[in-house]
Amino acid sequence: MAFSLIRLLVLDLIVAALIPIALCQSEAPSPTADSCNGIFLSYAYTSGAKIPPNLNSDPTEQPYRFESTLTVLNNGLEELKSWRVFVGFQHKEYLVSASGAVLANGTSLPATVGGGVVFAGYPSTDLKTAIETAGDTTQMQIQVQFVGTQFGVGSPNVPMPTNVSLVNDGFVCPKPTMQGTSEMQVCCTKDSNYKSNVSSDDEFLPRQNGDLTIMYDVTRTYESSYWAQITISNHNPLGRLDDWKLSWDWMKGEFINSMKGAYPDIVDTTDCIFGEQGQYYQDLDFSNVLNCERRPTIIDLPPTKANDTTLGLIPFCCRNGTILPPTMDPSKSTSVFQMNVYKMPPDLNRSELTPPQNWNISGTLNPDYQCGSPVRVSPSEFPDTSGLPSNSTAVASWQVVCNITQPKGASPKCCVSFSAYYNESVVPCKTCACGCPSTPSQTCSTTAAAILLPSEALLVPFENRTALTKAWAELKHLTIPNPMPCGDNCGVSINWHLYTDYSRGWTARITIFNWGETSYVDWFAAVEMDKAAPGFEKMYSFNATALDGVNNTIFMQGIEGLNYLVAETDAANPKKDPRVPGKQQSVISFTKKPTPGINVAGGAGFPSKVFFNGEECSLPSVLPTSSSYKKSPAMTISVLLLIVVLMLMQQ
Repeated sequence: MAFSLIRLLVLDLIVAALIPIALCQSEAPSPTADSCNGIFLSYAYTSGAKIPPNLNSDPTEQPYRFESTLTVLNNGLEELKSWRVFVGFQHKEYLVSASGAVLANGTSLPATVGGGVVFAGYPSTDLKTAIETAGDTTQMQIQVQFVGTQFGVGSPNVPMPTNVSLVNDGFVCPKPTMQGTSEMQVCCTKDSNYKSNVSSDDEFLPRQNGDLTIMYDVTRTYESSYWAQITISNHNPLGRLDDWKLSWDWMKGEFINSMKGAYPDIVDTTDCIFGEQGQYYQDLDFSNVLNCERRPTIIDLPPTKANDTTLGLIPFCCRNGTILPPTMDPSKSTSVFQMNVYKMPPDLNRSELTPPQNWNISGTLNPDYQCGSPVRVSPSEFPDTSGLPSNSTAVASWQVVCNITQPKGASPKCCVSFSAYYNESVVPCKTCACGCPSTPSQTCSTTAAAILLPSEALLVPFENRTALTKAWAELKHLTIPNPMPCGDNCGVSINWHLYTDYSRGWTARITIFNWGETSYVDWFAAVEMDKAAPGFEKMYSFNATALDGVNNTIFMQGIEGLNYLVAETDAANPKKDPRVPGKQQSVISFTKKPTPGINVAGGAGFPSKVFFNGEECSLPSVLPTSSSYKKSPAMTISVLLLIVVLMLMQQ
């Protein structure tokens, strides 16, 4: 009996001794991580369960809850600043939460991530080395806990991603290896061929290039609030924003007390009054607070507020939300505003400064921009406001880089038609070039190819072209589909007409139509000419220039007095005549000397890309042909067309 008691006591002591060892081992890096002398990444699936509804008829659409952990561990010699990791989700995952990280593309959670997504660290953006922390994994490592929904992968199968890799510049990652069925690991190391423009001793990352950059500079800081200056700068020669709207997510309960140079689109303090902000700031008059939304939307002010002592007097502010490309006007390629931000506990000290996350900027008839996460950079410098020959420095600065993207499934917002001197027909914009109507007023085909048009049809709205189109098809013996093809549904259409072609040069005529309700101030267009651009001479009613090093692109804008593309308006007799589009037109000339042997009519005289206000337009899939062209007197064609139209209208 005594021996048994002694043995039990010894066993208890052994178990008690092993418990803390086991706990320590669960928090320490795995042996595989220990062998990695770079950045160790691990993605581990931890649990999952079937969730409603039950879709027994279609197992591929059955939803399942999943939980997983992403581990990022710095085992290298240099601090990893602003870590970013790609996770190749592949099961139509819908991510609900991610502790310690945000989506690097600026999307707020919950969000669909099924095609793979890049994560950025928040609030911990940097990972120190073992050398500078004596092996403290709390400073070297981050573990992101994912919770979300995936589709079609039930037990015993495991919904693993296709890949996990480090996105930071200067690293290479091999193909991950599987550890069993529920964990993948990879060790990313420094790329010996990568040439960095910043030394490892620099405290901040260098500023990055992008189509559009946003600087978040804290200029003054107090215990419970700070002033920030936001600078939006356009760097793309064809990028543009009109009526810009800027939004972000506050992550720690911040709210906007006041602003200069811009304004929230909604003045709302409800969340503060009924939330923790109202309980903490009991002496603050919330009737003067501007916005308490977790995701506010900021808009620019009109020019009339530029000299307003309360809302204006900020350089580069108050331009109705227009940011032009630097190729058009460098002084109008930047927009600036300031705001007073209140913080919430436990961040109530002067040095605790956190930028908002998940930035997004958009405009009307403009390119789509995708913004990354804020990156801490060296403090910005500003000229002294008193006029002294010195600069003042921001307390802290972050940079957000936004690049032009084409969202999957997105439709263009403008289209192009082609015509030429050797063919009487116009190749119109594609059917549904800018999207099909959800509820068409009359039956139309979304798949039928657009029908060739007479040039007169370009001057009337699509819904009024039916008679002209059918009449032209009768004259030209073209097949008329039933139902007729749907319209292009584009707010702006551009006709490129090959005007002349002679031994020493050639000309084209470009006509821009505005079918929308919005007028465009300081509009611009651009054409990419793959073979003809070196021969560009001049335009006669527009200002135009060939952009250096931008894919043979010719940039054009209206001259003074013609830089306003008006909206569609009523005709002289609105009850009888269709509405009239806003229109601008010019001829562009080319010389053949720099491009000997150029086949203008064979295709070189037509652009390969066309842009309007930075938005790439839809192009026809075919060019005008001359094979069946027979020259006829213009008067005869017009008379015949009128007769056919009248006959069709009488039927």
